[in-house]
Amino acid sequence: MTTFTWILTATLFGGIVSVVGAWLIAARASAAQVPVLISYAVGALLGAVFIELLPHAFNRSDNLQATAATILAGLLLFFILEKLVLWRHCHLEACEAHDPHDGHAAPAVTAPTAHHHDHGRSGTMILIGDTFHNFVDGVLIAAAFLADTQLGIVTAVAIIAHEVPQEVGDFLILLHSGFSKRYAFMLNLLSSAAMVVGGVLAYFALQTMEQWVNTLIGLATASMLYVAVADLIPGLHRRPEIHATIQQVALIALGIATIWLVGEVAHGH
Repeated sequence: MTTFTWILTATLFGGIVSVVGAWLIAARASAAQVPVLISYAVGALLGAVFIELLPHAFNRSDNLQATAATILAGLLLFFILEKLVLWRHCHLEACEAHDPHDGHAAPAVTAPTAHHHDHGRSGTMILIGDTFHNFVDGVLIAAAFLADTQLGIVTAVAIIAHEVPQEVGDFLILLHSGFSKRYAFMLNLLSSAAMVVGGVLAYFALQTMEQWVNTLIGLATASMLYVAVADLIPGLHRRPEIHATIQQVALIALGIATIWLVGEVAHGH
């Protein structure tokens, strides 16, 4: 397949799989499955960062210090962006018990009864934020494929792995905001189309700005590292029991192994 076809397929497939998977879990399965998905997502993200993205970024770089600085700046950028999102949320919701990073599903969201609806405010915020997030994911997937097909495949797999638990939380927040299950599903699916748009636009833009590819790979590295370490792992510490810890470690290892296996297959080994 051509690079463009890979990008189109990965972003389209990624958007559909994450939304449909999240809908099936949120609508029919127990909430206990969400931490399982989060543990696996942590492994997939860390595996993609340390097995594929970081080595590739450094191998392509003419200036290792500049590449490392890009990753560091990316971590700071995502910290600031998250602060802005939390600040905005606190102004709208008076900082009620809503943790957007424990699978993006807070206890207050799990009971979407009529008197708990917030007239769509949280749902609208989530849709705007998720659409932008999906657009950026599409750009990062395109940059990875333009650098190397195998790197693009691994990046897409890691992004899909962490999108599913995120979409589960988004789906529950939409229900909390008063949307029906069908309408929430359609809105999430529409939001996921931004991943395709981001991927396609980035493909054409980066054709004439190839020097930005490695910078975007650095930002993709920072994004995945920040999501795994700052967003997802703290939520896992809420279950300190030994059996939960063993399960989490096993699933993180499984996520890392998946990325390694995908990389090996993509390399043709």
